[in-house]
Amino acid sequence: MFRAGETYPFSPDITEESAYKVWIEVPSATYVAVDKGNEILGTYYIKPNQPALGAHVCNCGYIVSESARRKGIASEMCEHSQREAIALGFRSMQYNLVVSTNKAAVHLWKKLGFEVIGTLPEAFRHPRLGYVAAHVMHKKLTA
Repeated sequence: MFRAGETYPFSPDITEESAYKVWIEVPSATYVAVDKGNEILGTYYIKPNQPALGAHVCNCGYIVSESARRKGIASEMCEHSQREAIALGFRSMQYNLVVSTNKAAVHLWKKLGFEVIGTLPEAFRHPRLGYVAAHVMHKKLTA
């Protein structure tokens, strides 16, 4: 996903060590979805979106393997992440940079109750489309 450069702002030249740090070391927790044969279907992380006084809002990132796309894995991981977020004490979830051209993700997050609370013009440099907008999306998790 990072190498494709279409959905995450990390350099397509990111090293394995740097990717490991971003996805495994920095987050509060990282989860892996596997099938019955232990084949990896996807992964996500959860972490506070901001330090200290903003740490009650979490941020998550999701990746679904190419072979598992369009099988509901992202939806299941998002629903799981919301339950985990509540269990970890987070009050809401925010996605800081949902690339507007990632129509499947925008549609899914909206379907799962997230709202676009802001759109950042030309916030993402897409490798094929140039500068495109990115959304900030949010969902309150507690009553």
